[in-house]
Amino acid sequence: MAVDMQKLQEKAEVLIEALPYIQRFNRKIIVVKYGGSAMLDEELKKQVIEDVTLLKLVGFKPIIVHGGGKDISKWVEKSGMTPEFVNGLRKTDEATMEIAEMVLNRVNKSLVQMVLSLGVMAVGISGKDGELLHVEKKYSDGQDIGFVGDVKEVNPKILYDLLEKDFLPIVCPIGVDDEYNTYNINADDAACAIAKAVDAEKLAFLTDIEGVYKDPEDPETLISELTVSEARKLIENGYVGGGMIPKLNNCIEAIEEGVSRVHILDGRIAHCLLLEIFTNKGIGTAILDDKENKYYAG
Repeated sequence: MAVDMQKLQEKAEVLIEALPYIQRFNRKIIVVKYGGSAMLDEELKKQVIEDVTLLKLVGFKPIIVHGGGKDISKWVEKSGMTPEFVNGLRKTDEATMEIAEMVLNRVNKSLVQMVLSLGVMAVGISGKDGELLHVEKKYSDGQDIGFVGDVKEVNPKILYDLLEKDFLPIVCPIGVDDEYNTYNINADDAACAIAKAVDAEKLAFLTDIEGVYKDPEDPETLISELTVSEARKLIENGYVGGGMIPKLNNCIEAIEEGVSRVHILDGRIAHCLLLEIFTNKGIGTAILDDKENKYYAG
C-alpha cells in the first residue's frame, strides 16, 4: 500500500511540474513537424499522436505538419523507378510528384484516423487547400530538381478557421505555384513557414537525433538550450554539419519571424513531446531568442 501511495504521489508531482507550462501555453498555437523514424514504427506513431492529442485536450492549439519521404521512396521503387536526390533534396519529375502526392495524402488520412480514434476531431489538408502553401520553383545550387517548391507565401485562413472550430489540422507539404502546378515541399520548410504565418508559440521538429551537440561525436555534449546567436556560432565554427545546418537555419529564421521557441527532439523516444514541453529539464534542444531568459543553465 505504501509503495502504491508513493507511485501516486510521484504522478501528482509530475502533473504539478506540468502545471506552469499548461498555464503558459493555454490557447497558444504549437506546430509539430512530424517525420523520420517516428513515422515508420507503429508504436512510436501512436505515442506521438497521443502526445499531440493530449496537448489539444489540455488547451494547446496544435497543428501537425508531416513528411513521408521514406514512404515516397518505397513507392517510387515499387513503381520501377529509382529515387534520386540532389544535395539531399528529392529530384521530383512528374511521375514522382504523382506518387508523392498519393503517398502523402495516404499518410495524412492515416494520422487523421489515429487522432479521431483518441476522441479528438482532426481534419487533414494539403497545402493546396485554401491556397495554404503558395510556392515558387526551388533550385539546388542552380540545378533543376523538378517539382520541388520553396514556400513563397502562406495563407493561414483555413488553419485559423479549423482551430476556431476546435479541429486539429494535419497538413501534408504539397503546394501550388502561380499557374497552380503541384509541388512537393520539404516538410521542415513547410512547418517553419506555417509556424511563422500563424505566430506559433512553439515549433517542434521530431527528428532521428537527440538534439544539437557541441561535439557530434560525444552524446554527453547535448545542448539543452541555445540562443539564436549561439546557434549561429555553432554553424560558423563548424560544430554542426550535414542535415542539421538547414534545420538550425530554419529554427533561427522562425524565431526571428516571431515564433517564441523552437525544439529539436528525438522522435524515437517515447512521448518525447510531453517530456520536452512539460518538464523543467526537457530532453532535446530548445532554441530561443537572444532576449529570452533560459529556463535552466545547461
